[in-house]
This record gives sequence, structure tokens and C-alpha cells, in this order.
Amino acid sequence: MLPRSPDHGARGIRLACVGVQGQTVGTMRHVPSIDALELLSAVAHHGSISAAARETGCTQQSASARIRSLERTLGLELVTRSPHGVALTASGRRVLTWTDDLLAAAERFRAGVERLRGESTRALVVAASQTVAAHMLPAWLLALRAAQLEDGREPTSVRLVTANSDETAELVRTGRADLGFVESPDIPDDLSSSTVADDVLVLVTAPSHPWTDHGSVSLDDVADTALIAREDGSGTRRAWESAVRKRLGRTPVAPAMVLSTSAAIRSAVAEGIAPAVLSDLVVADDVRLARLRRIAIAGPAISRPITALWRGTPRDLAPTSRDLLEAAVRRGIPT
Repeated sequence: MLPRSPDHGARGIRLACVGVQGQTVGTMRHVPSIDALELLSAVAHHGSISAAARETGCTQQSASARIRSLERTLGLELVTRSPHGVALTASGRRVLTWTDDLLAAAERFRAGVERLRGESTRALVVAASQTVAAHMLPAWLLALRAAQLEDGREPTSVRLVTANSDETAELVRTGRADLGFVESPDIPDDLSSSTVADDVLVLVTAPSHPWTDHGSVSLDDVADTALIAREDGSGTRRAWESAVRKRLGRTPVAPAMVLSTSAAIRSAVAEGIAPAVLSDLVVADDVRLARLRRIAIAGPAISRPITALWRGTPRDLAPTSRDLLEAAVRRGIPT
């Protein structure tokens, strides 16, 4: 929320327009809070007060009361309610255009103050899907630390939250993470994004699997085989299914088993339950130790983007988040 001068008190900010004779010609006694304007923006995006309440972290009852209070403050009807949801009025749409500008300015203000205060003293909360968290972020964080030390700055304290790609996007969307990294080809359109690297997916089996006698297997054969897969919302699973749909025009068969971690999938594959498609980074050690066999899939390699997500526009990216993105691009995929 923007700071308020000490003399504002409970009455908010009083703005007056004074004419040439010293006569007040117009007064707006209150300026809405940033929280109220963020809620209006969320209502416009979702078309639902309950969804906007979830996004902004309040109850539906509180959100409805806040919208009514905002309308009283401005003296305007901003939304219309119907059984199908809520929609902005003509006045609401005009206010929203100014609201978006104000929220972006508020975020730039916050980021600027944090830079002046020394943002590196505040923990940067990073959400990342499993492959990124385990196999990419450690190298990126080392690169960030080295760059900050070289510039004579205090290294940033980073708190990492591991989740799947859908969960990571939601953590960023709700402000519980400053920056997110996902492995999914499907990027949410309500967040800013930037591709920082590309990851390759490979097929792995147990050493005893019949495919180990083949030089390669066709994508058709793999798509017709029940694999061990991650849960819905996982970037790995979504990237594999997207590649099959793009190249074959159909979806792969349902998984033989769904497990929530790559480590559990690797163990199940090694036990001979079924093959799996995983990141080459994830299976590298198992392949080197001969616990798993990497099987070539005929045709072009299956790759997926590693994408950074954040709230706001590209210019709203906080300085330390920008530093981490630059470190990720410089370092790329660890080898």
C-alpha cells in the first residue's frame, strides 16, 4: 500500500480544486486504497467476486463489502451483478484503465524503495517445479551470489518453494512467491514470462526392458505404451503430452501409474514396472550407474522451455528477481 502523510488521519486524502477567487469548486474526500484497486482489477479479470477474493487473499463477504465501499468512495457504480457473475459498468471500465496504471506505478514504487533500502537484505521467495528446483536453480543461485559479490553487494537470501508447474504459477499469481520457474509449454497469460533455458525429455526403461535391444523406438510406439507419469499439472507430463499431440495429432494412452515425484518414478522404472519420459537432467545419474537405460525416440528431440513467471509487466520485475533471471540465462542448463 502507498504511504500516507501523518495528517491524512481516518478521513483519507482530501483533494480540492480552488478557483481564481479562492473558492473550492470540487472535492474528492477519499482516495481508494491500493488493496481496493487490486481487488477491482481481479474482479474485472475473473468476472467473479469469489475468484477475485481468492486471488487477493480475503473472504468473498469481505471482497463484496470492499467493492461496495469503493463505489461509495468514488460515488460511482463500478460493477453490475447477475446470476452469471459480475461485470464492470462503463464507469468501472474507465476506472480500471486508471487503476492498472496506478497499480503498476505502486509496484515500481515498492521495487524502487526496496532497491534504495538494499533489497538483498530481504529474502527472495522463488517457487520452482521439481526439475528446476533440484537440477537448475542451485547453479543459478551460485551464479547470482558470485555476481553480487563481484559487485560488492550483500548476497540475497533466497527461500525456495518446490511445486509442480500449475502450483508454481498460482504461488506467483497470489503473491506468495516473487518469482517462479516452470517447465510447462502452457504459460499463463495473466503473468509476465521470459524463457531462460530449454530442457530435453528422454525415454528411460529398466535394463531388462525389451526396448533396450532396439536402436530406437518410434514416437507412435511410446505414445501407445502406458508409461509411469507425474500428476496433472506437472510440466513434465504436460510437455510430453503436448509433443505427442503436436506430432501425432492425438493424445498418448493413459499412464500405467501416476507418482508425485521424479525420484519415485525413477525407482518404479528401475523396478521394471513401466518406462517413463523424464528430463535428461533428472535421469543422468541413474543412466550413468546403469540403473536405467536411455532409449532413443526416432525423430527430433523432445524439448520444453524453462520459463520464469512474475506478476505485473516486464518493467515491474523487482531488481533482485531480474538479477536471478540474468544469472539463469547466463548459466543455462547445468551440464
